[in-house]
Amino acid sequence: MSHAYALPAARRLTPVLPVVAVIALLALPVAPGVEGGASPADAASGVVVLCCAIRLLRQRRRLLSRTAAVVLGLPVAGFAVAAAGATTSGAGLTGFARWLQIFVLVPAAVLLLVRDRRDVRLLAWSMVALAVWQGAVGVHQYATGTGASYMGQEIRAVGTFGPGDIMGMATVVAFGLVCAVGLALAPGSVRQRVWAVVCALLLVVPLAVSFSRGTWIATVVACGAQLLLAGRRRAVVAGAVVAALAVILVGGFGVGSTLLQERVSSIGQVGDAPDQSVTDRYTMWAAAAGMWRERPLTGVGLKGFPEHRDGHASLALSSGSDIEGAGTEYQKQPLLSPHNIYLLVLSEQGLTGLLTLAGSWLALLVLGLRRLLRALRARDAGDAPAAESSLDCGLVACGLLIWQLINFAYSDIGGPVAVITGVCLGLTAWWALGDSGQISEEAAPR
Repeated sequence: MSHAYALPAARRLTPVLPVVAVIALLALPVAPGVEGGASPADAASGVVVLCCAIRLLRQRRRLLSRTAAVVLGLPVAGFAVAAAGATTSGAGLTGFARWLQIFVLVPAAVLLLVRDRRDVRLLAWSMVALAVWQGAVGVHQYATGTGASYMGQEIRAVGTFGPGDIMGMATVVAFGLVCAVGLALAPGSVRQRVWAVVCALLLVVPLAVSFSRGTWIATVVACGAQLLLAGRRRAVVAGAVVAALAVILVGGFGVGSTLLQERVSSIGQVGDAPDQSVTDRYTMWAAAAGMWRERPLTGVGLKGFPEHRDGHASLALSSGSDIEGAGTEYQKQPLLSPHNIYLLVLSEQGLTGLLTLAGSWLALLVLGLRRLLRALRARDAGDAPAAESSLDCGLVACGLLIWQLINFAYSDIGGPVAVITGVCLGLTAWWALGDSGQISEEAAPR
């Protein structure tokens, strides 16, 4: 009987295993000096798309519903226009392939490969496991002084991504934290909720020592939204727990508590006395806005920001950001992005690209929240146990999208972790655009 049970389970899990492999490959260390290039996870994402195509051909299934095709395919128009306006055909093609990979192909493949709530939970727990691993490496770096350089000390937690991808570990840990909060808030097995709470609390520590202000803001807002959606009573209890944890966390850091307090306070002081990193960011934001004003409809073309940056930036812009530590010698990293997805799209793709891409994200947010609110009303009415059992998936999916929409104001799509953005968008698309029968019922093994 055990063999009879194992075989269907293996068949059922097969479609999402390539997606799990993409997440797992992000645990590998990034070789020094190759940050920003293609990574094993990028190659695995291509395998995910290929597996999806083969599965669709074998089962002769329709690719996507009409709504899903429009929502996920809408950004392609903006990408194509911007690629045609690129300075060189090579830059246009590589830029088009990258944007298509992250925001169209990978999300669509995940949407089609995920079949039921169990697959969503598998991917969510995979991201939690990755976050715990990267977080453990980051905390070790902080505790032993082997992290990236920060304020003259090599204490900044960067995980296996190195100082060249300073946001990598923070992003992965934040994704895992949002997933853990979603899994902990919804009705489910006691074991799942307990482990989710434990993981969420543990992940607060590496997130803190990442010293990433943008990630902190996005995580607080996303988790706060999850708490409010799950119920006001739970939000109050969770808020009290987080406040107590923050006191213990900061109080137990010694010298590090001063750095954390300074970093937190700097969030509200960046307009008064910004440090050089903030000055650089403001200057690049202004440069991106200048490019958009020059070509408002189509932008300067994909991968055009670095070439046009100096012509629009003020003298306040530095020559690059300093990176050091975590096994990397001191070097200058060129500033090739405004570190704001919205302004990057606006400068390189113009209003055409921004409206198509942001329109796709807004549609996912509206449709996802509408389905989640419907499930919450059914839970409160007590007449839809199946809808209630899918609440964890909805909270995870909506939390991940909210986190990304906020973090996009402080980040770009560079580095190995960019591919996990596509995975998260795919999970959101499954919840927002997937067949209601898949979401309310567990799919039978095929």
